[in-house]
Amino acid sequence: MADETNIFNGADRRFNAVFIEVSIRLFVIGFLVYWTFVIIQPFGAMIVWSVVVAVALFPLFDKLSSWLGDRGTIAAALITVAALILVIGPVTWMGVGVIDPVKGVIAGLNNGDIAVPPPPESIKSWPIVGAQIHAYWELASTNLKSALAQILPELKPVGEYLLSMARNAGLGTLKFLLSVILSGFLLAYASQLMIGMRALARRIDPANGEKYLSLAGATINAVSRGVMGLSIMQAVIGGLGMYLANVPGANLLSVAILVLGIIQIGPLVIVAPVVFWAWTNLSTPGAIGLTICMLSVNYMDNVLKPFIFAHGLSTPIPIIFIGVIGGVLAHGVAGLFVGPVVLAVVWEVGSAWVAEEIASTTPEKTAAKEAPPQLLSSSRSGAEAV
Repeated sequence: MADETNIFNGADRRFNAVFIEVSIRLFVIGFLVYWTFVIIQPFGAMIVWSVVVAVALFPLFDKLSSWLGDRGTIAAALITVAALILVIGPVTWMGVGVIDPVKGVIAGLNNGDIAVPPPPESIKSWPIVGAQIHAYWELASTNLKSALAQILPELKPVGEYLLSMARNAGLGTLKFLLSVILSGFLLAYASQLMIGMRALARRIDPANGEKYLSLAGATINAVSRGVMGLSIMQAVIGGLGMYLANVPGANLLSVAILVLGIIQIGPLVIVAPVVFWAWTNLSTPGAIGLTICMLSVNYMDNVLKPFIFAHGLSTPIPIIFIGVIGGVLAHGVAGLFVGPVVLAVVWEVGSAWVAEEIASTTPEKTAAKEAPPQLLSSSRSGAEAV
């Protein structure tokens, strides 16, 4: 009896020792993971965007590196400098275009240059709120500052939110530029990183890890070089045409074309008013030139978008739309590009994973679909004979 007690006590002691050792290991690993997350969390969007840029630019990097005699570092440096030049110019131009109208409105309010026309008398006949709207409108037409003073408490939260957005936009632009620089380092070590990513994918899922990794890369290329590239091209061409034609608010309209292109609505809502403005304010040659430019922006969307969606991009438009809105709200300017790419990758990999799971749970149906017609017909005839 004493021997059995000693045996059980020894087993309990070994179990306790193993349990304590495993608990300590899990605690240390969990603490290190949490600490790592806290350190890199402020740079999360920037890291993701640098990976997206590196994956999108890798084919160009590969060709340039081979032309330079497999000098990957030089090729990565040249691509980084070119990307910075291409990014800094449009971002600065669009940023100035967003700030200048706000400055103009503030200066107009201070100088009294902004005038509100008197309200029509028919507003008084509107039910319930007609009299109040007419009275406030009439006050704004005679003394705009007094009218704004009345709603200043309600406008203060809006102003604070807009100010916060402006600060976040500046910080987001800086992170955007830093992510382009970081993508250059990723390109310089692309071969080693790919070996490590494949090994990590195999460790996570030995059967399908590399397949999912390839799918994620293909999705990044499709969204970044397809949807994003097309939208940026439309914004640049349309913005250049509007700038040369001195269209009012050309910067803001270019940003609108970019956003509408990314969320898959299309630039027609901007193109149509600009063409109308051209024929009412420009000379005939200028109106023809701006019309050709803006129509090319619109038909570029109509012609190239079906080609893009037919070659490797099956992400639903609502997913991209949610990615744009959520990305901007979470990360500012950089989120405009990061959000849809991340959601598209999650959607495509998740869909492939679910399809793989469904296929593995229905082997008989899958085998029946993959079987040749002759085999199916012979099996049916054999079953009938029996």
